[in-house]
Amino acid sequence: MHDHRKLGRELDLFDTDPLIGAGLPYWLPDGAVVRHTLEEYIRTAERRAGYRHVYSPVLGKRELYEISGHWSHYSDDMFPPMELGAEQVVLRPSLCPHHALIYRSRSHSYRELPLRMAELGGMYRSELSGVLGGLTRVRAIQLNDAHIFCTLDQAAEEAQAALELIRGAYRALGITPARYRLSLPGPGGKYVAAPELWRRSTALLTDVLDRSGLPYEAAEGEAAFYGPKIDVQVADAAGRESTLSTVQVDFHQPARFELHYIGADGAKHRPVMIHRSVIGSVERAVAHLVEQHGGAFPAWLAPTQLAILPVSEAELPNAEALARRCTALGLRAETAGPERGTLGARIREARLVPYQAVIGAREAADDHVALRLRDGRRHDPRPADDVLAHITALIDAHSTDLWD
Repeated sequence: MHDHRKLGRELDLFDTDPLIGAGLPYWLPDGAVVRHTLEEYIRTAERRAGYRHVYSPVLGKRELYEISGHWSHYSDDMFPPMELGAEQVVLRPSLCPHHALIYRSRSHSYRELPLRMAELGGMYRSELSGVLGGLTRVRAIQLNDAHIFCTLDQAAEEAQAALELIRGAYRALGITPARYRLSLPGPGGKYVAAPELWRRSTALLTDVLDRSGLPYEAAEGEAAFYGPKIDVQVADAAGRESTLSTVQVDFHQPARFELHYIGADGAKHRPVMIHRSVIGSVERAVAHLVEQHGGAFPAWLAPTQLAILPVSEAELPNAEALARRCTALGLRAETAGPERGTLGARIREARLVPYQAVIGAREAADDHVALRLRDGRRHDPRPADDVLAHITALIDAHSTDLWD
């Protein structure tokens, strides 16, 4: 059973410091590689799916969140306002109000819809110190967020496509969902009082799940304050569940911000706003990946993808030359020479690295490498260029397989 809090520190992925504060981890170089690689994968997948990326500020006036409904429904989880002259500003708890304003800043025709707006942006939650832990419950969050502004007729198809984007990312990351959940309002919660909008959005998401053929469970009391959502649940080794990804339908905020588009009839119409997150927060996603893979990340995500192991000092120049070729190909390689111990000790030290290239006297003479895979498989010496080309192809395909 892997605990990402312990393993993440052992692997030098992240750490914390009391002077920075609880729930505010910092990322070490190897952890930053994992985070950056994950973020770039998501951005690329979103671009290919027709999303356009924006940046928005992490601060907003209190009035913004009063309009969105966050202040009345969610203020207990927000940091207190900061006084700036006669104004109050707050650290944002969500990106959706900013994206609504970005949409509203320009006029839109029905021909532009669906408009898919994405951002990997910071947000902040005033979590109590007793619930903070590792990367799963933090106060500063980097969220993979997106909002789709579309017509009512497009909403089901867009929600379905978002769900497929999530499933594709899970395949690349080697994540197995524990279950899919239709999260509904429950008694006593702070929800927007709009029964007809709740009925319409719930029916739409139910239809999406039914048509996808995915088994799901309805859960009362788990909805967002403005609407129901599809939650993709993951579980740790102890069976504890958490929500990683979501698809939400929102009729509420388009009305609150008076969003509209010009229809084919020349009149103003209200768009539907779909909230979706492929991997949720980067922090929680990395925590789950550390625990699921025990630090043995898929090769495309691993901090070091290839460990180059010269048998003796004589092969060190060949190893360093191979490392430079790896860098030119975009591979993350590290040379571990004899100064770091015996060959056996270096092999054990690199046990979580997907590939190990051993270079002895014969391999150096022929520009070959003897390849060892993390899963224990060994290959006879073969040309270094062939090995690098095969590894690069697997990594570029975001494959979870170490070798074909």
